[in-house]
Order: sequence, then structure tokens, then C-alpha cells
Amino acid sequence: MRTKPPHQGPRTLPPDNPLLTRLRLEFAYFSGVSWLRGRGAGGAGVILRFERVRPRRADPFQPLRHREITPKFLDRTIRALKRWKYQFVSIDEVCRRAVTLAERRRFVCLTFDGGYKDVIASAYPVLASHAVPFAVYLPTAFPDGVGEAWWLALEQVIAREVRISLMMDRSDRRFDIRTAAEKYQLYEFLEGWMRQLAPSDLSGAIRDLCTRYSLDLASVSRRASMDWDDLAKLAADPLVTFGSMTVNHPALANLRDADALREMTMGRAVAQAALHRDVRHFAYPFGDRASFRRQHVAMAEEAGFVSAASAIAGIVEAEGRTNLHALPRVAWDGRQRSLRAMRVILSGATFPKVKPTRSRNV
Repeated sequence: MRTKPPHQGPRTLPPDNPLLTRLRLEFAYFSGVSWLRGRGAGGAGVILRFERVRPRRADPFQPLRHREITPKFLDRTIRALKRWKYQFVSIDEVCRRAVTLAERRRFVCLTFDGGYKDVIASAYPVLASHAVPFAVYLPTAFPDGVGEAWWLALEQVIAREVRISLMMDRSDRRFDIRTAAEKYQLYEFLEGWMRQLAPSDLSGAIRDLCTRYSLDLASVSRRASMDWDDLAKLAADPLVTFGSMTVNHPALANLRDADALREMTMGRAVAQAALHRDVRHFAYPFGDRASFRRQHVAMAEEAGFVSAASAIAGIVEAEGRTNLHALPRVAWDGRQRSLRAMRVILSGATFPKVKPTRSRNV
């Protein structure tokens, strides 16, 4: 049966409306409320989470644009953070400051998830010119050339087709996607469905889709990812810290506990062997509340990681009030270009109050 993408109300923009979000943040900036609240909410500092850094594109269909920033905006961000008197620190220093008394100046730590090629091609020249430390979290199957960036393949298939069909729950589903709005709706629907699949089912689903529409999944994945030669160049810079992000980048919540622990320990072992350095830090794949559970926080410590970073928004508190194996990070929405909005977010005033939980690493 041929259908249109599941309807979720009128929409001309991707799922979140960045214009409304920006207006709310701009209002908070000019109202001054964020500065008053931020004095008590600012914590010790903040970890920024980025994924892709590349020049802006004109494509009408960009469902992953919120995960991208431009090199120019990265440069503006670093310059602004320096003006705002933030101290740029490594993830190791974040862990130290999280369990000691608060210091006078707040810190910022820059982190990049996924090991994308953009990091060395577009981000690193900016980062090196400012001589700031940063961390890269790697799913090791991708520099090995065997990872499957299914979210990128899904984007490319939907972008170039006007109708697609695929197997969902043992039935053949067909979708008409002639307009940009329909493409965004279908991407949101299928990305959410695929995120919930077990790894073997997810791999089967995306391979079936790519076979039907003659897309080389392996090539898409390799082109988007750094290889070990790229990573060796970064490793020569003492300001770069490498962290692990499992082997295959699965949502840990979709795995049995034994398989989740194996992904963690193997990812770390592969990265250490390839990079010839201790890999002490971890980031949960996807990192939102739906992708990992409380037991995975304990597993990260069991696997020997000093810290584990989520994608759950928040600030890092001092004196052990932030769990080092559930570190919050602020993911900057690449559709926003307002430094004023960023300053409101970094103030901590927009985050809900969380009951302190003393870290076991004090």
C-alpha cells in the first residue's frame, strides 16, 4: 500500500522550529533574566558537544542540519568564549574540576562526536589556530572502514527520491515524498523507527533500502569518516584527547547488557591499540535519554573509563555533584547562528534544576 509519510500536523520546517527557539533565547538575553539566574545556575563549567563542521550547503532537504556548524561559526564561538572569559580545558581537566572546589572562572570543554572527516578537514584548522584543547569520541568501526552510517544513507535516499518503499515489520511500505515537508516527515518517522531496532535488524533494514535505491552504504560511511591516518595526524597534537564511542555506534538501550559491555570494552581496546595511548573517556552513542540506561552508566565505570559523556543538556557542577559517568553536554543547534542565544544557554539558566548526586569518583 502506498502512503504519504505519517502526518504530524502542518509543517514547513524540520521537526523543531529553530526560529521560535531563537526568539525565546533572544528574549531571555535582552530581558536580563538569564544573567540573574545564571549566577546561581552556572556551575563549574560546560561541555559543548559538536558533530559535523563544514561549510553551509544550499540543499533544500537537510534533516541533520541541527547537527552541523560551519567553520566560520566555530571560529566566532571560540572568539566569543574567550571574550566571555571562559577557560578552555581538556576533558581530563573537566573531571578534576568536577570533584574539587569551584574555581573563580568557569570552564568550557569542546568535544566532537562520531569521528567525522569534517573534524580534520574543517574543524581542526580553526581549533589549531586558537590553540584550544578538544576531545574526539570515536566509534572504531568507522576508521576501520566497516561502520554503517545509516542516518546519512537514509538522508541521501530520501533526498533524491520522490517515492520509496521498504520492509517495515514484515510488510512492504510505500511512501510518496514529493515535497520537502513530506521528506522531513518521513525522515523523522524512519529515523525514529530505525533507532529502536536491534543492531542486526537495523543493519538489514538500511542495507535493504540502499540496495533498492542503488546507494553504496559502505562508500557513504567511509567518505564521511576519518581513517586511522587522519587520526594519527590529530594524535600528534598534545591538545587532542581521544575518547571511545563503542565499536559500531549502537544505541546501548537496544542491546543486551552483555553486548553493551562488550561494545564498550572492545571500542576502548581497539582505540588504544590503534592510537598507542590510554583511552580514558567515553561518550554514549546518540547520548539522549532514550539511548542508554542507568546500568550503562555503571558499565562505563566497570569498563575502566574515567568519564562518560551524554547528550543530555546541563552544566557540570563542582564538588562531586555531577556524576562523572553521566556528564551533561550542551549540543549546539547548527540552525542557530546567534552568539547571544548561546550565551543564554551557557549561563545555565535554561536548564532545569537537578537534584545533586555525588559522584563515586570523589
